[in-house]
Amino acid sequence: MDFKFSPTEEAFRQEIREFLRQELGPEYKGRTPHEMFRPDFSQKLGKKGWLGVGWPKEYGGGGRPYMEQLIYSEEMLYNRAPAAAHILGQNMVGPTLISVGSEEHKKKFLPKILSGDVTFCLAYTEPNAGSDLASLQTRAVEQGDYYVVNGQKTFCSFAGQAHYCWLATRTNPDAPKKHRGISIFMLDMETPGITVRNMDTMFDYAVYEVFFDDVKIPKTELVGELNQGWYYITMALDHERVFMAATIASYRRIFEEIVQYAQTNKRNGKPISENPHLRQKLAQLAIDLEVGRVLGYRLAWLLSQGIVPYAEASISKVFTSELERRLANVAMEVMGLYGPVLEGPCAHLDGYMGWEYKFSIMQGVGGGANEIQKIIIALAGLGLPR
Repeated sequence: MDFKFSPTEEAFRQEIREFLRQELGPEYKGRTPHEMFRPDFSQKLGKKGWLGVGWPKEYGGGGRPYMEQLIYSEEMLYNRAPAAAHILGQNMVGPTLISVGSEEHKKKFLPKILSGDVTFCLAYTEPNAGSDLASLQTRAVEQGDYYVVNGQKTFCSFAGQAHYCWLATRTNPDAPKKHRGISIFMLDMETPGITVRNMDTMFDYAVYEVFFDDVKIPKTELVGELNQGWYYITMALDHERVFMAATIASYRRIFEEIVQYAQTNKRNGKPISENPHLRQKLAQLAIDLEVGRVLGYRLAWLLSQGIVPYAEASISKVFTSELERRLANVAMEVMGLYGPVLEGPCAHLDGYMGWEYKFSIMQGVGGGANEIQKIIIALAGLGLPR
């Protein structure tokens, strides 16, 4: 079994690294959520042809194989590249439109995504519909040439900056199964009747509530077929899997910083790295990171073989999100009272670990709660009964 990358893959990795060195510069830290929203950087990636790195060439993409998509995502995550402005368009909206979108939607949106000129927000979750997304109640009612939308979404990333919303609504409240009555729309965020309200989080990352009051969406903005939205939601999540497989790269960067901190700082007059309790914990994290890396590479390999890795993707998501929590906890132990400090002269490592500790709590919920992921593993992976 050979885990080495090919010369072509290694050359691609080096090209990305050199680009990031030049564009981000030596002073870039990527340590705050505010640094991560950089439309100008997205546009530079667009000029390189990397925003559609794995898209089919006939739609303007790079057509690169899954392993090279993984390499691209690894380097972006390890270097904390500011991807917030394009991430949803690149990983979810664009690939789904390629699969099921109308020719009008493809012509209108795909070039804008590839150039980095458009930002999307995601409007799935509601106050009473999170993990059980099929219970969403935001309604779209047909009226002439429009659908009229009323309802509320919550925890919407990028809604305050987005040009368009990828909106899930209920279009058939009488469907025999609730997931069969959902549709997806492309909604211009300048449409009258939309109210966006900021929701502060404990990790200084802005999410939003979005209210829809008699919002009129042209019928042409329906994505794919009516009442097929549930299948498009799962399809969009499928397209995220290569990016999910690469998340371990961001944790490896955090781990390296923690290890270096332990080697170069003292506590009670002795190097922190000499503490046997912390050495054991750091060693265990090294093992866990290697396991996470192999899980990610397996995901990319399965996709390259034409296999949809339902259970495997959930296994990787649960493992890596729980690993991030353990990683953040160890960071607090290594750094002691300096760990939670976010700014000022006592903010070691630029205060990043204090932010990371709070952010890691969310990871077990974001992208699908781990409890739901374990149900998927049980059903799709183990064949256990419902």
